[in-house]
Amino acid sequence: MPELRYGKAIGQALHDAMTGDPNVVVFGEDIAGAGGSFGVTRGLLDSFGPLRVRDTPISEATILSAAVGAAMGGLRPVVEIMFMDFITLGMDALVNQAAKARFMFGGQTSVPMVLRTPHGGGLAAGPQHSQCLEGWLAHVPGLKVVCPATVADAYGLMRAAIDDPDPVIFIEHKALYAHKGELTEPPAPVPIGRAATARPGRDLTIVTWGAALHEALAAAGQLAGRGIEAEVIDLRSLQPWDEGAVLDSLRRTHRLVVFHEAVTAYGPGAEIAARLGEIGFDELDAPIVRVGAPFMPVPFAPSLENAYRPQAGDLVAAAERVLA
Repeated sequence: MPELRYGKAIGQALHDAMTGDPNVVVFGEDIAGAGGSFGVTRGLLDSFGPLRVRDTPISEATILSAAVGAAMGGLRPVVEIMFMDFITLGMDALVNQAAKARFMFGGQTSVPMVLRTPHGGGLAAGPQHSQCLEGWLAHVPGLKVVCPATVADAYGLMRAAIDDPDPVIFIEHKALYAHKGELTEPPAPVPIGRAATARPGRDLTIVTWGAALHEALAAAGQLAGRGIEAEVIDLRSLQPWDEGAVLDSLRRTHRLVVFHEAVTAYGPGAEIAARLGEIGFDELDAPIVRVGAPFMPVPFAPSLENAYRPQAGDLVAAAERVLA
């Protein structure tokens, strides 16, 4: 199994999809000649030319509106918003157009587009370039939202997103681009909406996604040193999310902690906790606990950002509270 970086796996998935389907096109700010801010699309322009790999003006609303029109016209556009924070400038195209087209036209048309965008901190990029806004998008009927944490899932979910007939938000964490992992040959498919058990356990369930998975695995390793076996569930998809897999894990462990980098208040963890409180109440031996960021903007200073972002130690403390 070849080893490659997370960002390269996404680029490889784009290359393979474009090779197999001439309707797949890629555009966004600096994605052609420069290969994207994080190098993900490097080499695509040389392979597929300027008609299928295009730089755009710095206008997120234009990028997303053009993607909706291209998708409804028969193409399969994959567009990049350089930082998730600036999805705000294109929310009409996403929320009112892409997400609603199938419903508005009675199922006669769909919007097979993919929006790639990085989220999260770790680069001391400040409050306007470090937010985790996946909860906004998962709240919108008509949008699918995925957030891979591993090289294999980055490749597999990108291929699944491109093949999907509806708009998919593909969220990448900036801190993961250099993360290495193995990719089978041929790469294994990864269906949207299906979670993975990243680590089996018996004493409590930790649900997470994206870069937080690696902090969760580190926390599980620390807990194992104390004789506590935590089961770690990587959701991979936030909309739809695999509530069946989480419920099955809860039936084994009877305790649940939800761990994410997004702000805790009104975050995705609140939906997971509420839903498991409804369908898994009889399985719970302790209250569900959420671990996320505090309700404030992401700080600029590296020391403050490090304190702001939830990490393995915070998760260990929460697990101990649940078990107590």
